[in-house]
Amino acid sequence: MPPAKKRTRSYDPAKTRAAVSAQFGHVRDAVLALPPEALDAPTRLGDWTVRDLAGHVTMALGAVARGLGGPEPAARELALLDWPSATATGAGGIDEDVRALDTADLPGLYARTAERYAELVAGADGERLVPTRFGAMTLADFLVTRTVELVVHTDDLAAATGTDIPYDRQALAACVRLLADALAARAPGGAVEVRIPPYAVVQCVAGPRHTRGTPPNVVETDPLTWIRLATGRTAWADELDAARIAASGERADLAGLLPLMG
Repeated sequence: MPPAKKRTRSYDPAKTRAAVSAQFGHVRDAVLALPPEALDAPTRLGDWTVRDLAGHVTMALGAVARGLGGPEPAARELALLDWPSATATGAGGIDEDVRALDTADLPGLYARTAERYAELVAGADGERLVPTRFGAMTLADFLVTRTVELVVHTDDLAAATGTDIPYDRQALAACVRLLADALAARAPGGAVEVRIPPYAVVQCVAGPRHTRGTPPNVVETDPLTWIRLATGRTAWADELDAARIAASGERADLAGLLPLMG
């Protein structure tokens, strides 16, 4: 008898919209509190400065506003779980867009972005299709991807500036869950249980399926370590050596499956 097909995780659109707004607000507050000289500091994102990164964050919401402000695509082209791997094709275009962005007035840029997002997303149907860099998606799915963009770049900004930036709980949860589900989709199976408390538990990797008791292959880590692994900010071996990953069992090595995003 074949294993039951896993149900796609659902997200509450209203909570996701609020989470996107909240996390954007946390980043905005952190960016606008930085001294001017901090904006020229390097980041771990190639040759981007903190100013470049701060500008890029506004693109997460700006893409939603542009999508809602234009005509609706004729058909859905991208499922939510396909989005993480699709991002590998977008690095060049994203860098060009960041270079073209006017970041001379960051307070104004953040204010305009937040206002336009709030105006267009209010009352919008979550099933409405919106164009994205990687194909048309439903608005509800696209907003989940915005939590990933915002949470990941919050961590990038904190690393570059030494600033303690809050994480909206709903945004962090959605980010962790989407990336965990993307891992399970990339390596379907039930041989390994991946735990990222308190937000996600998924089974993945082909092999003997665990049914009861303690699984023979378990990986456990914290949310930010998981996000850094999934996005290529850190390497499996380094996090394992630093004891930020607990991995037990002969199949509990995810190095060959990571990162999930480009």
